[in-house]
Amino acid sequence: MNNYGTFTNLRPLSLLRQLSNCSDSTHLQALSNSVTWSIFLDQGKITFATHSIEPFDRLERHLRRLSHRIPTLSSEIRIQLRLLFEPDSYTQSTELHNSISEESISDQRPYEYQAICWLVSQKHLNPTQAAVLLQELAKEVIESFILIKQGNYELKENPERMPIICRLDVGKLLERCQGRLQDWKSFAPHISSPYQRPYLRVKTLSSQTDLPEIQQNLSEWMKGFSLRHLAVIMNQDEIHVLKTLYPYILNGAILLHEPDPPFDKLPKTFEQITETDQINLLKKQELADISSVENSNTKTQTISDDLSQVTQARRKKLQEFTNPININPNLQQANPAPTSIRKKYKIVSIDDSPTFLREISRFLEEENFSVITISDPLKAVMAVIRHKPDLILLDLNMEGIDGYELCRIIRNNSMFKETPIVMVTGSKGIVDKVRAKFVGASGYLTKPFTRADLLKMVFMHLT
Repeated sequence: MNNYGTFTNLRPLSLLRQLSNCSDSTHLQALSNSVTWSIFLDQGKITFATHSIEPFDRLERHLRRLSHRIPTLSSEIRIQLRLLFEPDSYTQSTELHNSISEESISDQRPYEYQAICWLVSQKHLNPTQAAVLLQELAKEVIESFILIKQGNYELKENPERMPIICRLDVGKLLERCQGRLQDWKSFAPHISSPYQRPYLRVKTLSSQTDLPEIQQNLSEWMKGFSLRHLAVIMNQDEIHVLKTLYPYILNGAILLHEPDPPFDKLPKTFEQITETDQINLLKKQELADISSVENSNTKTQTISDDLSQVTQARRKKLQEFTNPININPNLQQANPAPTSIRKKYKIVSIDDSPTFLREISRFLEEENFSVITISDPLKAVMAVIRHKPDLILLDLNMEGIDGYELCRIIRNNSMFKETPIVMVTGSKGIVDKVRAKFVGASGYLTKPFTRADLLKMVFMHLT
């Protein structure tokens, strides 16, 4: 079965409802703004849903939430899961599949679904727990899917031999997603995406008394993490976190930055009205008001007075709608919160390339991390012992010493048994990942990487 089409306003909802009445096994693929959504259905029910923006980041967040109730989902297991299943790109060859198991499923089967099946097979999750995980993943994916305005879709057969852990009712899932989106839209126009990044701004240390609740719980993580990631770090519901922050967003104590790439590709929960749109909307409304008033049989002066009143009301309403509310003028020129009141994580980066070290520093220091760069790998061990970092970034290919050997030496020191060590390399081979695991590496970062990729590592290992 291969069908093609395009959808416009509200089509995602009607498309899913239509597929829920179909008894076939169906794979829905949709493309919009360079993002691909994949929704798998069997007998009219959803078995899995994902999209192409950081699928393993999404899986990690939901596994972390479950880990508070399921001890087997330890940090070590989650790191192992990514080393085994997360590809460097979605065009990666079947080398990864074949190295894991001879029972690997076809290439159409999503990598993160394979990872969930592995968790079940290794008894880190039971089928009921896996079903809860799949439901939460599907809710997040479909929330963004039903916001799409334009795009293309394709209906295909489901991948062969794809095991089914659970079947989720489409109607109930859509109802929950729509309710959740209404919660997000209630914060419009100030909040337009779960991936916006809050930054705390206070003028002086004494200003902390104005932010007693968030100062204790959230302020130390307001340095690049999104609202969605903050909620996971705090192990709280996203809407609850947003309700906590919202008053401070309104009064200017917290600034919101736009989502980092690639999260900026996802549809917004609320589309901001541009200045041009405001002017055009105002003109259209004024013309409509003129027409309405002129059609009446009142005198010219009355028409003018009525029109003036309506225009002023329109302008006032638009201004209230589009401008921030209750901004405290004393906070407009505020400086970032003093670093002494936030926990400052120390990160050591070891690489023989000064250019790379400068880039690492630029990525992290603007997010209030303390970065120590080491360009001489032969002096790295003593420097690491002296600085006692919270996380180590270690390049594999350096002159004078093998990165694997350096990792082994650092890990064998009792002081650094639990310190995350992330290997950095230009190689994408599975053999390098396996070798890195053997010498005690906690993660694997492939060059070139973005600021978002680096923050993802920090999120995994330091939060």
